Amino acid sequence: METFNHNLNAYIDSWMGPRDSRVRGWLLLDNYPPTFALTVMYLLMVWMGPRYMKNRQPISCRGLLVVYNLGLTLLSLYMFYELVTTVWQGGYNFFCQDTHSARETDHKIIRVLWWYYFSKLIEFMDTLFFILRKNNHQITFLHIYHHASMLNIWWFVMNWVPCGHSYFGATLNSFIHVLMYSYYGLSSIPAMRPYLWWKKYITQGQLIQFVVTMAQTSCAWVWPCGFPMGWVYFQLSYIVTLIFLFSNFYVKTYKGHGGSLKKDYQNGSAATKNGHMNGVGPTDSKSYRKLRAD
Repeated sequence: METFNHNLNAYIDSWMGPRDSRVRGWLLLDNYPPTFALTVMYLLMVWMGPRYMKNRQPISCRGLLVVYNLGLTLLSLYMFYELVTTVWQGGYNFFCQDTHSARETDHKIIRVLWWYYFSKLIEFMDTLFFILRKNNHQITFLHIYHHASMLNIWWFVMNWVPCGHSYFGATLNSFIHVLMYSYYGLSSIPAMRPYLWWKKYITQGQLIQFVVTMAQTSCAWVWPCGFPMGWVYFQLSYIVTLIFLFSNFYVKTYKGHGGSLKKDYQNGSAATKNGHMNGVGPTDSKSYRKLRAD
């Protein structure tokens, strides 16, 4: 295994170039195989989990869901606050920021973005809750693609461009996740549901997030500052896939079906086929079966 790790790392380094030395020794970052193996385990869970649960009763997990969703809400809030305040106080350039031009600020950004990378591993639990609750219709291509790709993409980001212009998309996404996970954590508590008013803004926010991130990423192409252009092109390409998939999902969910679907399932942050419904149990009223896409 050590030989395999060495050979794979050598191949990646020969293809990608030298890594950023500032993240050497950090959990999960030195070698790619652990991240790849965790992704394979996730895909095996997606494949085998529904088969295991097929003849079993769904598990509610309500108490665990409250803790899980509110925990991710707090983590997302921490990342959003730290990124915004660090960028503001450190004088990061909105239009383009290199990865080695603001020493102390760069180090702070790297520490927060490691947590952002690690949060993508935690979010694999979204799918596990679908499986345990037998919400298999939620496990769609969009859901799997987004979850599996983000962990791997951010391993590469953390090893080559762990600060600078990389911060913006993570900042916006952390804010969207504050709204999303807080809603689904609180919706796990029946008494709170009548007071949750922001659900209809989450899907729009997700799409706006992609468009704004694409515009901000493009600034590094228009006004280059030394940030690697290969990463700019890759991020733009990846965002295009997300815009396409989320837009297709949004149109099918909110524009292509009748009012009954909207009444039963619409919550503004996703919908029946591609979202998450980890905040409501299978025995709850249909009017509260709110789903989300992320």
